[in-house]
Amino acid sequence: MPVIWQQEFGNKPFEVVAPRQWTAPAVFNSPHSGACYPQAFLALSRLDATALRKSEDCYIDRLFDCVVELGAPLLKAHFPRAYLDVNREPYELDPRMFREDLPGYANTGSIRVAAGLGTVPRIVCEGEEIYRMPLRLDEVLQRIDSIYRAYHRTLSGLTAQVHDSFGAVLLVDCHSMPSSAACLVSTNESIVDIVLGDRHGAACGEPITALLEELLRAQGLKVVRNKPYAGGFITQSHGSPLSGRHALQIEVNRALYMSEKTLEMTANFAVLQRILALALRSLIQELDGLLQPLRHAAE
Repeated sequence: MPVIWQQEFGNKPFEVVAPRQWTAPAVFNSPHSGACYPQAFLALSRLDATALRKSEDCYIDRLFDCVVELGAPLLKAHFPRAYLDVNREPYELDPRMFREDLPGYANTGSIRVAAGLGTVPRIVCEGEEIYRMPLRLDEVLQRIDSIYRAYHRTLSGLTAQVHDSFGAVLLVDCHSMPSSAACLVSTNESIVDIVLGDRHGAACGEPITALLEELLRAQGLKVVRNKPYAGGFITQSHGSPLSGRHALQIEVNRALYMSEKTLEMTANFAVLQRILALALRSLIQELDGLLQPLRHAAE
């Protein structure tokens, strides 16, 4: 079977945007902002491209592309989340979606699979079923083998390179959340702007999370931690502070920068982009100093 992305993504299912000089001990990742919808995928779907885009972290790769000028690489997906979700275990699969029985190694019992949001999602985030018919298992396994695994090899390679160069690394996993989710965690009738997820301290050193929280609040943003997003598979699998590997998930309220109805950017996009650039510049400037004592503590 030919490689899917050579047919559907022009040989580029994802890309690394690298800085001229790697001066920051950090890697940024945007796994859900892909907006290239293969025709073969659309033919299998009962939804049109607009409905499928409800699962996208629209424009998050562009919102965070300032980090490249700050000396950090940015890995970003071109394939859409509705097609393949790399923020899951490799085989979180729903048996209801397939013609054949699933192999024994598939994780069919996870909470994410039950919700319809496995490695190959059954629904978009608004609860609508994606596919018009059962899927072929070999085609889905090919998505995983050729795209999912390549994506994770690339991400692991980036974090290893930075870790080798600096002795420690921070992975920032960049996402957006619907405003309805932000309302669920509102405090004092103020809608939350940012959720930082560090797996309740297990994935990232507290000084790093606390600094980014402070920097974002200094820019007037309302920030909470770990509710309702504590960090997904990527944060969990890459966060090992005792090994000098820190991972932090950041969720941005979509209503801050786009219309959730039309999916178009609003005028506030440029404003938020500048705010995030200021906060991230300060984070990166102080990051190596924060990582030094964390490295010594781990040793």
